[in-house]
Amino acid sequence: MRLSRTTLTLLLTLASAAMLLAAWGSQYIGGLAPCKLCYWQRYPHMAAVALGLIGMALGARLWSWLAAAALATTALLGLYHSGVERGLWQGPSTCSSSGVGGVSADELMNRIMSAPLVRCDEIAWAFHGFTMANLNAIGSAILALLWVWVARRSEVDRRIF
Repeated sequence: MRLSRTTLTLLLTLASAAMLLAAWGSQYIGGLAPCKLCYWQRYPHMAAVALGLIGMALGARLWSWLAAAALATTALLGLYHSGVERGLWQGPSTCSSSGVGGVSADELMNRIMSAPLVRCDEIAWAFHGFTMANLNAIGSAILALLWVWVARRSEVDRRIF
């Protein structure tokens, strides 16, 4: 089976779009409200979709490299979020719980009033122990490697199977 770089770019672009659709579906259909880190993980997928579309139109390898960087970024964000969820490290102060020692009552009230409704350090959903952040990290890392493979391909079609 022979697939051109354009066809592979389309498939990888659709994969990022599918990951976005899954996130939006879990939010709007499944009722899982995203936290700040969840939103951050979506932006590189949006960039990868845009870069993939540009790459299909212009055909330059640069767009594939940029898409690979975007997917590597969201994979790293997913790893970071996974660590925050598991309590391995502290997340952003605006979406994680922390101790209140040394905080004045006014500062504590300000934190409570400005805090988002969804915390980054709580697992909202898991499937066999894998959270959405875990799944994003794994899927995005695989897609990033595939984007690198596409970027390194020559213009001549090669057999992939």
